Parts: sequence; C-alpha cells; structure tokens
Amino acid sequence: MSELPIDLPTEQRNPRTLDVDTLSTLEVLQRINTEDERAPRAVAEVLPQVAELADLAVEALRRGRRVHYFGAGTSGRLGFIDAAELPPTYGTPPEWVVAHHAGGSEALSNAVEGVEDDVSLGARDAAGVRAGDLVIGIAASGTTPYVVGALRHAASVGAATGLISANPSSWFGREVDVHVGLATGPEVISGSTRMKAGTATKMVLNAFSTTVMIRLGRTYSNLMVSVNALNSKLRRRLIRILVEATGLDARTCEHALAEAGGDTRVALITLLADTTPARAAAALEEAGGAVREALLLLEGAQERYGLSS
Repeated sequence: MSELPIDLPTEQRNPRTLDVDTLSTLEVLQRINTEDERAPRAVAEVLPQVAELADLAVEALRRGRRVHYFGAGTSGRLGFIDAAELPPTYGTPPEWVVAHHAGGSEALSNAVEGVEDDVSLGARDAAGVRAGDLVIGIAASGTTPYVVGALRHAASVGAATGLISANPSSWFGREVDVHVGLATGPEVISGSTRMKAGTATKMVLNAFSTTVMIRLGRTYSNLMVSVNALNSKLRRRLIRILVEATGLDARTCEHALAEAGGDTRVALITLLADTTPARAAAALEEAGGAVREALLLLEGAQERYGLSS
C-alpha cells in the first residue's frame, strides 16, 4: 500500500487560515467556527448515500445479521462512540452494531504505531463478519489500509460494504457498495481531521444510526420507548414518556410500567390498545419489536376475532 497522496482534501493547506497563528484568541475561534459551518452542508449533500446505507442496515438487522464499523484514530473512535450509545438509548442488543478499532481498545486512548497501515490486520479483525452483514469503513482519507483490508474481506464473504470518508474522489470508494464522500475540504490546521471531517462524520453516524433505529420501530413518534426501567431515574423518565405518548396520568402509567416488568414498549402498547401485558408482549414479538406494527396487529386481531381487552 502506497503512501497517502499529498492531494487529499484534508491534507491540503486551507487558504482561509494561513494567518491563524497571528490572530487573537477570539479571532481564532471565529475562524474555526466559520470553517465548521461547512460540515452540515457537506452532510446535506450526501443524504441520499446515507439513506442507502440506512436501508442496507435495516435489511441486515431484520434478517438477524449485524452492522460493523471499522476505523482507525479519530474515525475509529467515532464509530465506537456511536455503537456504544445505541444499547442505552434504544435498548438494542450490543451485538447489533459492533465497532472495531485498529489496535483494539488500547488504541482508543493511546496512539498505537503502524496499526492503521496494516491491511492484513483489518482483514483479521473482520474475521467475524458474515454474509448478509453490513460493514462500514470510516476513514477521513478514504484509503486507510486497515479499513481497506476489512472491507475487502467483508465483500469476499458476501457482506454489504460502505465507506464514510472526507474524500469524495477516493479511489477505494469505487470498490464499496455505498460511498458517503463528505466534501469538508482542508482543515483549519492541515491534516487535523478531528475537526471538520470528524464533525461531519459524527453527524453522518448520528443520522445513520438514529434513522435505522426509527425504521426498526425502536421509537414511538419521537419518543425513546425502547429503554427499560433499570433504575429509579430511568423509571421516572419512562413514566414521563408514557404520559407524553398516551395522555394518561402518571399513576396509571407507573402501574402499567410495573405490570410490564419495566418494559416501556409493552407498557405503551398495553395502554394504547387497552389490552393485557401478555397480549402486548406477544404482538410486540410478532412485530419484530416495532410498537406501531404491534398496535396494528392487535387492532387487526380484535377486528377479525372480536377480541376484547
């Protein structure tokens, strides 16, 4: 694998910040802020590609497969953050979205020399990828050898592949199924991709994973209903969510949550469909965990068989 080309967008010198080391503190911050405004615009331009990735993820997860993130440095850390936040936010099993960082857990907090340049390490770390999985590489350059190795191995076993980069013209982007190429341009400090490139990448990951969770029915309206009541603080929050979703009083919602064993979705379906927790849980399982689909199933059953609550 050859050295990174010097014409990478993020490696170029930014003509708008050539004098940054002569500015006052406030002027430096203003210059950074102005550059940061380019991140959301870059994300807006690639939303169709993000949608393609989200649809692939929904398909994979519905079939019992997994989503994998592979990255190094800042890119890999952003993948770890996104994957780690899904279970507590949406009640997902940790194996649904798995993050892999070049150099493992040690490299999350300390730089480990040489790991991102190892194609074979990427392939080895991807050994657990299976046909039908979705594997997403995260690399500002779009050509990180570790990511290339992981994605090439994933494709060889029949997994779908995607790449999130800050290099829209990356040659490797043509090898994957979906390339999300963010045109964030040169950084305030040349090559410091934890800045605009990192910001735009995190925006994409947030939007991608949130959309996937919505499409899988892990929300009801814009409410987090897939979190279980594991402690008193969460229980209070979930009672407020049930009140918002149903319009019922807190005491009724608290009782329903207790009857549902702390499962917010079961409690919500019980209240909205005026049914029992057992029927709510059965409908939820049949609907693959999606509240609205479970409600439709219960409504249909009541119409077909004259079931009462």
